[in-house]
Amino acid sequence: MKAALIGFVAGFLLVMAVACSGAPGKPVFGLPGWSAAMFDTAPETPSWVTPLPVTKISVASGKPAKVQLRFKIADGYHINSNQPGSELLIPTKLQLNPPTDIGVGSITYPQGHDLTLAIAPDQPLNVYTGEFAITGKVSATRSASPGKYKVHGQLKYQACNDRSCFPPKLAPVEFEVQVLKRASASGTAHNPAQSPHIHN
Repeated sequence: MKAALIGFVAGFLLVMAVACSGAPGKPVFGLPGWSAAMFDTAPETPSWVTPLPVTKISVASGKPAKVQLRFKIADGYHINSNQPGSELLIPTKLQLNPPTDIGVGSITYPQGHDLTLAIAPDQPLNVYTGEFAITGKVSATRSASPGKYKVHGQLKYQACNDRSCFPPKLAPVEFEVQVLKRASASGTAHNPAQSPHIHN
Protein backbone atom coordinates (compact mmCIF):
# COMPACT_ATOMS: atom_id res chain seq x y z
CA MET A 1 0.00 0.00 0.00
CA LYS A 2 2.79 2.38 0.93
CA ALA A 3 4.72 1.56 -2.23
CA ALA A 4 1.62 2.18 -4.35
CA LEU A 5 1.07 5.55 -2.70
CA ILE A 6 4.67 6.58 -3.32
CA GLY A 7 4.37 5.49 -6.93
CA PHE A 8 1.19 7.52 -7.39
CA VAL A 9 2.75 10.67 -5.94
CA ALA A 10 5.88 10.23 -8.07
CA GLY A 11 3.79 9.82 -11.19
CA PHE A 12 1.71 12.88 -10.37
CA LEU A 13 4.82 15.03 -9.87
CA LEU A 14 6.25 13.80 -13.17
CA VAL A 15 3.09 14.74 -15.04
CA MET A 16 3.08 18.20 -13.45
CA ALA A 17 6.73 18.73 -14.36
CA VAL A 18 6.07 17.82 -17.99
CA ALA A 19 3.00 20.10 -18.11
CA CYS A 20 4.82 23.07 -16.64
CA SER A 21 7.64 22.72 -19.18
CA GLY A 22 5.33 22.56 -22.16
CA ALA A 23 6.24 24.13 -25.47
CA PRO A 24 5.55 27.86 -25.87
CA GLY A 25 2.07 28.57 -27.12
CA LYS A 26 0.68 25.21 -26.03
CA PRO A 27 -2.01 25.24 -23.33
CA VAL A 28 -0.93 23.54 -20.12
CA PHE A 29 -4.07 23.60 -18.02
CA GLY A 30 -7.56 24.96 -17.71
CA LEU A 31 -10.14 25.45 -15.04
CA PRO A 32 -11.61 22.41 -13.27
CA GLY A 33 -13.72 20.50 -15.77
CA TRP A 34 -11.54 21.36 -18.76
CA SER A 35 -10.21 18.31 -20.55
CA ALA A 36 -7.30 17.83 -22.93
CA ALA A 37 -9.79 17.67 -25.80
CA MET A 38 -10.71 21.28 -25.06
CA PHE A 39 -7.14 22.52 -25.39
CA ASP A 40 -6.34 24.72 -28.35
CA THR A 41 -3.06 25.44 -30.05
CA ALA A 42 -1.57 28.83 -30.84
CA PRO A 43 1.33 30.17 -32.94
CA GLU A 44 4.79 29.46 -31.57
CA THR A 45 6.13 32.06 -29.11
CA PRO A 46 2.97 34.19 -29.34
CA SER A 47 2.70 37.62 -27.79
CA TRP A 48 -0.80 38.12 -26.49
CA VAL A 49 -0.14 41.52 -24.90
CA THR A 50 1.53 44.48 -26.62
CA PRO A 51 2.72 47.56 -24.65
CA LEU A 52 1.55 50.81 -26.26
CA PRO A 53 3.60 54.04 -26.53
CA VAL A 54 3.89 56.00 -23.26
CA THR A 55 3.13 59.72 -23.12
CA LYS A 56 6.14 61.92 -22.26
CA ILE A 57 6.66 62.19 -18.50
CA SER A 58 8.33 65.20 -16.86
CA VAL A 59 9.00 65.49 -13.14
CA ALA A 60 10.66 67.95 -10.79
CA SER A 61 11.98 67.22 -7.33
CA GLY A 62 9.10 67.11 -4.86
CA LYS A 63 6.46 67.12 -7.59
CA PRO A 64 5.45 63.57 -8.59
CA ALA A 65 3.89 63.01 -11.99
CA LYS A 66 1.39 60.43 -13.15
CA VAL A 67 2.41 57.68 -15.55
CA GLN A 68 -0.11 55.66 -17.51
CA LEU A 69 1.03 52.39 -19.07
CA ARG A 70 -1.35 51.07 -21.70
CA PHE A 71 -1.49 47.57 -23.12
CA LYS A 72 -3.40 45.90 -25.95
CA ILE A 73 -4.55 42.28 -25.76
CA ALA A 74 -4.77 40.22 -28.94
CA ASP A 75 -8.24 39.68 -30.36
CA GLY A 76 -9.91 36.50 -29.22
CA TYR A 77 -7.93 36.33 -25.96
CA HIS A 78 -8.26 37.65 -22.44
CA ILE A 79 -5.82 37.81 -19.56
CA ASN A 80 -6.46 37.40 -15.87
CA SER A 81 -6.96 40.71 -14.08
CA ASN A 82 -4.87 41.70 -11.06
CA GLN A 83 -7.58 40.03 -8.97
CA PRO A 84 -8.82 37.15 -11.13
CA GLY A 85 -11.12 35.71 -8.48
CA SER A 86 -9.41 32.35 -8.09
CA GLU A 87 -6.15 31.38 -6.42
CA LEU A 88 -5.66 28.85 -9.23
CA LEU A 89 -5.22 31.66 -11.74
CA ILE A 90 -2.13 33.85 -12.10
CA PRO A 91 -2.89 37.58 -11.66
CA THR A 92 -1.54 40.26 -13.97
CA LYS A 93 1.30 42.07 -12.21
CA LEU A 94 3.56 44.96 -13.16
CA GLN A 95 7.14 45.13 -11.93
CA LEU A 96 9.24 48.25 -12.55
CA ASN A 97 12.95 48.81 -11.91
CA PRO A 98 13.63 52.57 -11.93
CA PRO A 99 17.21 53.88 -12.00
CA THR A 100 18.86 55.61 -9.06
CA ASP A 101 17.15 58.91 -8.08
CA ILE A 102 13.85 57.93 -9.72
CA GLY A 103 10.97 56.40 -7.79
CA VAL A 104 7.78 54.72 -9.00
CA GLY A 105 4.90 53.95 -6.65
CA SER A 106 1.14 54.00 -6.11
CA ILE A 107 0.62 51.36 -8.81
CA THR A 108 -3.09 51.07 -9.55
CA TYR A 109 -4.64 48.32 -11.64
CA PRO A 110 -7.94 48.75 -13.45
CA GLN A 111 -10.99 46.75 -12.48
CA GLY A 112 -11.52 43.81 -14.76
CA HIS A 113 -14.86 42.55 -15.95
CA ASP A 114 -16.45 39.24 -15.12
CA LEU A 115 -16.42 36.59 -17.81
CA THR A 116 -18.37 33.34 -17.64
CA LEU A 117 -17.44 30.56 -20.02
CA ALA A 118 -19.86 27.90 -21.21
CA ILE A 119 -17.56 25.13 -20.00
CA ALA A 120 -17.43 26.59 -16.46
CA PRO A 121 -20.73 28.47 -15.93
CA ASP A 122 -20.38 28.44 -12.13
CA GLN A 123 -16.86 29.91 -12.10
CA PRO A 124 -16.89 33.53 -13.32
CA LEU A 125 -13.44 34.94 -14.04
CA ASN A 126 -12.29 38.54 -13.68
CA VAL A 127 -10.34 39.47 -16.80
CA TYR A 128 -8.98 42.20 -19.06
CA THR A 129 -9.78 42.29 -22.77
CA GLY A 130 -9.01 44.76 -25.54
CA GLU A 131 -6.99 47.65 -24.10
CA PHE A 132 -6.31 48.40 -20.45
CA ALA A 133 -4.10 50.83 -18.50
CA ILE A 134 -2.09 50.63 -15.28
CA THR A 135 -1.22 53.90 -13.56
CA GLY A 136 1.43 54.98 -11.09
CA LYS A 137 3.33 57.95 -9.67
CA VAL A 138 6.84 58.88 -10.78
CA SER A 139 9.08 61.03 -8.59
CA ALA A 140 12.65 62.31 -8.52
CA THR A 141 14.94 62.75 -5.52
CA ARG A 142 16.40 66.13 -4.64
CA SER A 143 19.79 64.86 -5.79
CA ALA A 144 18.53 63.84 -9.23
CA SER A 145 20.35 65.66 -12.03
CA PRO A 146 18.20 67.18 -14.78
CA GLY A 147 18.07 64.92 -17.80
CA LYS A 148 16.47 61.82 -19.24
CA TYR A 149 16.08 58.58 -17.29
CA LYS A 150 14.80 55.24 -18.55
CA VAL A 151 12.60 53.01 -16.44
CA HIS A 152 12.57 49.32 -17.34
CA GLY A 153 10.22 46.62 -16.18
CA GLN A 154 7.90 43.82 -17.19
CA LEU A 155 4.25 42.85 -17.12
CA LYS A 156 3.58 39.29 -16.02
CA TYR A 157 0.31 37.90 -17.33
CA GLN A 158 -1.52 34.72 -18.22
CA ALA A 159 -3.50 34.65 -21.43
CA CYS A 160 -6.52 32.45 -22.10
CA ASN A 161 -9.08 31.92 -24.82
CA ASP A 162 -12.56 30.50 -24.38
CA ARG A 163 -11.22 26.96 -24.10
CA SER A 164 -7.84 27.00 -22.36
CA CYS A 165 -5.16 28.95 -20.52
CA PHE A 166 -1.55 29.25 -21.63
CA PRO A 167 1.77 29.46 -19.77
CA PRO A 168 2.47 32.84 -18.11
CA LYS A 169 4.47 35.32 -20.17
CA LEU A 170 6.44 38.52 -19.57
CA ALA A 171 5.91 41.63 -21.69
CA PRO A 172 8.85 44.07 -21.53
CA VAL A 173 8.00 47.60 -20.39
CA GLU A 174 10.09 50.73 -20.90
CA PHE A 175 9.44 54.45 -20.64
CA GLU A 176 11.44 57.65 -20.35
CA VAL A 177 11.30 60.23 -17.59
CA GLN A 178 12.53 63.80 -18.05
CA VAL A 179 13.78 65.35 -14.80
CA LEU A 180 13.41 69.12 -14.89
CA LYS A 181 15.67 71.75 -13.37
CA ARG A 182 14.86 72.41 -9.73
CA ALA A 183 13.94 75.97 -8.79
CA SER A 184 15.97 77.46 -5.96
CA ALA A 185 14.57 79.45 -3.05
CA SER A 186 15.25 82.66 -4.99
CA GLY A 187 13.06 81.42 -7.82
CA THR A 188 15.89 80.79 -10.26
CA ALA A 189 16.49 77.37 -11.70
CA HIS A 190 19.05 75.20 -9.96
CA ASN A 191 21.02 73.16 -12.45
CA PRO A 192 23.63 70.85 -10.88
CA ALA A 193 26.34 69.23 -12.94
CA GLN A 194 24.96 66.37 -15.01
CA SER A 195 25.90 63.74 -17.50
CA PRO A 196 24.75 64.36 -21.08
CA HIS A 197 23.77 60.70 -21.39
CA ILE A 198 20.47 59.03 -20.62
CA HIS A 199 20.41 57.41 -17.18
CA ASN A 200 19.38 53.75 -17.27
